[in-house]
Amino acid sequence: MSNREFIDFSTVRDLLEAANERRGELSYEQMMALQHATWAASTNRGGIKTDPKVFANLFSKLMENDKLAENPDICAKIAELAPMDVSGVRVIIASKRVPMDTSEIEEIIEIVRQNVL
Repeated sequence: MSNREFIDFSTVRDLLEAANERRGELSYEQMMALQHATWAASTNRGGIKTDPKVFANLFSKLMENDKLAENPDICAKIAELAPMDVSGVRVIIASKRVPMDTSEIEEIIEIVRQNVL
């Protein structure tokens, strides 16, 4: 298993804002990343505002699923995007070809709902 750490957009935003305060400026790429993270962490991107505590809790709950545990990047994507319907989850798991039937996906959606709403 990899030692990669996954974080949400609001954490990225906060880290870049802190770097900007420390340094007094950010590179063009960092400014673009900050702009994107600010948008992605807000309710403008799907109606759900990103919260680091919710992300971490949801990520750990998703990692308990046997099929998802092999793909922590998929768990992070689901935790960040918080899809509320079967098609939304299917789009995310399709990138790794995670085989899940509709009832398994509905269980994932229920976990998302319990942690996000």
